[in-house]
Amino acid sequence: MSKYAITLFLSLLGPLCLSFYPPLGFYRNKRALIYAISSVLFIFGLWDIFATWRGHWFFDARGIYGIKIVNLPVEEWLFFVVIPFCCIFTWEALKYLSARKR
Repeated sequence: MSKYAITLFLSLLGPLCLSFYPPLGFYRNKRALIYAISSVLFIFGLWDIFATWRGHWFFDARGIYGIKIVNLPVEEWLFFVVIPFCCIFTWEALKYLSARKR
């Protein structure tokens, strides 16, 4: 497993498991979740494609699998799914905990 993939896996582990906690109702609005993640994937995916094409940054071959989709490593595409999921989960969990304290 690449270093980048391990980081993504560890980032996703907690939020994914806790997202099924029934009172949280995280998956209540699946359409909004999918829309939010796909928006990030599209916008920042295009940005990354352009930035790597221009040579603004690159990905160290020692930290990735080497499988590329449109000149970006597969881990970078997964980043645009995993991290928004974790952020949205954190937001929803904090809203739930805040409402519970009242």
